[in-house]
Amino acid sequence: MLSRRAILTGGAGFIALGAGGSVLSLGIELRRYQDYAQRIRAPLGADPSFVELVRHATLAANGHNTQPWLYRLSGDRIFIRPDFSRRTPVVDPDDHHLYVGLGCALENLMIAAAATGRIVDVALIDEGLNGVAVTLSRGAPTGERVMEMAAAIPFRQSTRSIYDGRPVASGDLERLAKVAAVAGVDTAIVTERSQIDRVRNLVIAGNDVQMTDRAFIRELKDWLRFSPYTARHRGDGLYSPASGNPALPEWLGPLAFDLAFKPASEADKYSRHMDTSAGVAVFSAAEEGPAGWIAVGQACQRFCLMATVLGLRTAFINQPVEVAALRGDLSILAGFGGRRPDIVLRFGYAPAMIYSPRRPVEAVIEV
Repeated sequence: MLSRRAILTGGAGFIALGAGGSVLSLGIELRRYQDYAQRIRAPLGADPSFVELVRHATLAANGHNTQPWLYRLSGDRIFIRPDFSRRTPVVDPDDHHLYVGLGCALENLMIAAAATGRIVDVALIDEGLNGVAVTLSRGAPTGERVMEMAAAIPFRQSTRSIYDGRPVASGDLERLAKVAAVAGVDTAIVTERSQIDRVRNLVIAGNDVQMTDRAFIRELKDWLRFSPYTARHRGDGLYSPASGNPALPEWLGPLAFDLAFKPASEADKYSRHMDTSAGVAVFSAAEEGPAGWIAVGQACQRFCLMATVLGLRTAFINQPVEVAALRGDLSILAGFGGRRPDIVLRFGYAPAMIYSPRRPVEAVIEV
């Protein structure tokens, strides 16, 4: 999005140099942020409370890191419902991403509960429109695959960086495909370079469209968190270092963003990201609507957790989904026969990045 080089060459260097003590104080806040990120990703104990299970659920993937979910604890049940106050109506006008994120959180909750010896029963509320009800009861220990995926929950991240280009072994690709198999969801895993290039072109085309949309830019900026202090205290949004960008004082970030966020630099960034990725995964629900989108989120979260187990990184590249005019081309490329593609991920090998923020668990549990 914006690199240090882009800021300096974009004309904002004099602003950054003039920030003085504000910039120097970022070092202290960065260390505080790292401590905070580790605390919210603490592993589960042997017999976690329902509150601890919810904390693990909130570590799920979700669009713009809005965390659009609320939880209610009642007896042996945990209810998860959409939080429409955290919608992103420009990029997600039909709440598609919101429900996918709900499915990701549901899957985290189910895996964490199963890994700690609980039997999980899930019921959609109004076909998923008003969320899900998860009933938990004591059961026998679960299998090795669930255990390793549960252990990966705190370490999964959307790694928005250049990957190293290494191919993924066929056996690992099979494991990814197998774990992502969810009823009502089709998953296409693309590793042929010419096909990846076609996806890259769609990503760049979608990004070009979005960058001409002032409402999209305004909504995106609303969810950007430039300083570690703001990211830690807000607990949500797209934190700059978690996207491979420099931390900046919050007053400076929007100015630097305006100077550095340009079509040419964004196209170059996505080209490098795609060209170094080992593959792309595209997910599509058999039926549109909240129930199907929740199922897509479950499949997506399983894929990302298994990728983490295998030492892979993933990142969303959803522009061809978000720009409706491009969905048909992506659907044909993925072999979905014109059906709407729901989520697009790239995957490959890369070092871990700084983790994104999360709200405290008390903020998402309804009394």
